[in-house]
Amino acid sequence: MISKKIICPSCKTQMTVQGNPGEKIYITCPNCQKKGYFILKDHEKESNSVSVEINNLTKIYKDLKAVDNVSFNVLNGEIFGFLGPNGAGKTTTIKAMLGLIHVSSGTIKINGFDMKKDSIEIKKKIGYLPEKVSFYDNLTPVQTLNFFCELKGVDKSIVPKLIKEVGLEDAKNRKAGTFSKGMVQLLGIAQVMIGNPSIYILDEPTVGLDARWVRYVREKIKMLNEHGATVIFSSHILSEVEALCNRVAIINKGKLIAEDTVSNLNKYLHIKPRIEISINGLNGKVPKVIEKIGGVEAASAKGDTLFVTCDSDVRSHIIAVLEESGFKVINIKTIEPSLEDAFVKLIEGDN
Repeated sequence: MISKKIICPSCKTQMTVQGNPGEKIYITCPNCQKKGYFILKDHEKESNSVSVEINNLTKIYKDLKAVDNVSFNVLNGEIFGFLGPNGAGKTTTIKAMLGLIHVSSGTIKINGFDMKKDSIEIKKKIGYLPEKVSFYDNLTPVQTLNFFCELKGVDKSIVPKLIKEVGLEDAKNRKAGTFSKGMVQLLGIAQVMIGNPSIYILDEPTVGLDARWVRYVREKIKMLNEHGATVIFSSHILSEVEALCNRVAIINKGKLIAEDTVSNLNKYLHIKPRIEISINGLNGKVPKVIEKIGGVEAASAKGDTLFVTCDSDVRSHIIAVLEESGFKVINIKTIEPSLEDAFVKLIEGDN
């Protein structure tokens, strides 16, 4: 019998499952009650094993150091967010991980293989979805995936299953040139699943999509991870990264400036939560009593809502002071620090 630590893709709660190799374990998350299953593989590794290992990666283009001594690890079976502003070095790093460019110095290991020595073996295990994915307009999804199966030397019998998994069954005989951007992204996800790669690198997979397609693509990313794959996910939509990723790395000006969970980044940066307090008759004015309370970092008001950024341990004191001063508190909502808060603070601090 073996044990495996897993993370709920919905709420990120960590659980431990036990069973025999090859056994399908049915799970109900104790926190969000989401149901699913996990298959313990014969080659199951320890929960802290590394899928991607980047050490001292540097890439120089003439006078430009696009990536400067970057090091980070991606753990087996996690969804890892890779973030940074435009021109930060994300794309260069991703190209290096795919073996598409020669690096100036440093090493890249994927599933234990060295990119310089074993690039062909590594590429067999990676599914890559670029930011701008496109297919032949005159081919249907079936024809498109058959084509990529031929390129990869994979049996075409998997194509109907792939089309079903990404939800394109009703459009399987339509030509890709008639597809919306969201449908093209789903076809791209089906394409990268060919060959059952153990690692997926998805570059801005939800950019330009409306809310419906964003949600659908998000569910497919979760599906890939639930099937046991490691996912590296780059995006400018920070709410999506926060909803999907176990950990994030942030790069700026070619240098890695952070690597951790979102909650740990917020703690490290001392980003305080914000409370929204609904008060009858506030009329956009901040009560003067708020400004005298220790631990309050900032306060503002809009209409009958008061916004206060403060230490967690003074929230109840704030409510008590307001009520003692004659204010009628109708509702209270706490907004915990977000990935966007951490991202902005890190980038501004680095600049």
